[in-house]
Amino acid sequence: MSFRLAAYAVCLASDRVLLARCPPVWTLPGGGVEPSEDPFDAVIREVAEETGCRAEVTRLLGVDSRVIPAAQARLGIEHQNVGIFYEVRITGGALLEAEASWTALAEVPLLRRSSLVDVGLELARTLPPTGHVGPVAVGGLVEH
Repeated sequence: MSFRLAAYAVCLASDRVLLARCPPVWTLPGGGVEPSEDPFDAVIREVAEETGCRAEVTRLLGVDSRVIPAAQARLGIEHQNVGIFYEVRITGGALLEAEASWTALAEVPLLRRSSLVDVGLELARTLPPTGHVGPVAVGGLVEH
């Protein structure tokens, strides 16, 4: 089994969410935590790399652990992704429009997207005291 620790940003402004393009899907800005890196710092770095924007963390939303079966995993072996989700706000920079987009929340269900988008939006919407949401169904427009 492979394993990945990652940090993801949920950035909401009005009725829009900031998404990053990770062909062939849209996802939340974020990614793998480097060895000895704090996930808090990783999410800020990832937002800058993937969107061109500077961000600051405003709240910890929760932690999600997903196991992707070997048949669906990119490397063909079972994979566990542990994601730490942070609420962030943009403080500056310029959006890399070819790689990121402010997307209306009403349009998100129509996008081919990573299940991470649904997890992050559910955490932001419900703010569960445990920091945990239930499983997200994968299929159709939602992928691992």
